[in-house]
Amino acid sequence: MKATVVVDNIKSADIPGEWGLCIYIEYAGRKILLDTGASDLFVSNAAKLGLSLEDVDMAVLSHAHYDHANGMKAFFEKNSGAPFYLRESAAPDCYFKKWFIRKYIGMPRDIQSEFPERIIPVRGDIEPDRGIWLIPHKTPGLEAVGRREKMYRKRPDGWYPDDFAHEQSLVLDTAEGLVIFNSCSHGGAANIISEVAGFFPGRNVHAIIGGFHLYNKSEGEVRDLGRKIKETGIKYVCTGHCTGESAYGILEQELGDILHQLHTGLVMEFSE
Repeated sequence: MKATVVVDNIKSADIPGEWGLCIYIEYAGRKILLDTGASDLFVSNAAKLGLSLEDVDMAVLSHAHYDHANGMKAFFEKNSGAPFYLRESAAPDCYFKKWFIRKYIGMPRDIQSEFPERIIPVRGDIEPDRGIWLIPHKTPGLEAVGRREKMYRKRPDGWYPDDFAHEQSLVLDTAEGLVIFNSCSHGGAANIISEVAGFFPGRNVHAIIGGFHLYNKSEGEVRDLGRKIKETGIKYVCTGHCTGESAYGILEQELGDILHQLHTGLVMEFSE
């Protein structure tokens, strides 16, 4: 398996970045696109990296926020047939809400109605192709996370703290163990590892890749997460995007050489 970071906050010498994430995955003869970043930057970056968007077999939306979904239309314009999987609960209703501030942070408002034949809403744990799994959150009480982060969903009858039912993990079954991709890990990286381990009892969870949404967390909270991740016995952690530079440095102290930094152009390989 080969995973190439097309978009991340941290740019490389030749590949620009933005606040967002997009990863191109080659697995068992199939090509998977995870997220599309905050714009159409992923299109030019993919070309620079020699990655064909036209050849993508399936796409996955990690969660319904703009910095992962805003390139969806550009993807549909480049790729004529790949299904795009998202959670059934994904909808254009995600906001940052604090006092009088109401900032829309969701997916493109009309994307689901504009491309209904391409977008596949899913519920529960599904295996859209052999060895490729989409796993939703199973951790209770995640609305408390939404409340703390000032993230809300606007419904016809009012505002509700986001419980991240629209967030999912992409899990690939490799010879080294299960590899988890979760682009922002709003539900908590350690929780996500536990969720996946619980769904695959007796299986080794080898890696977790994605943002951990720690840029606004205290040192104590970051250290606590680092210790919890280490206790899972996971062997490879690659994070960036919404993790933040300061938090990454703290995680490095806790996790040592199993920790790696996401950046545009990064290539990760795992035995299939």
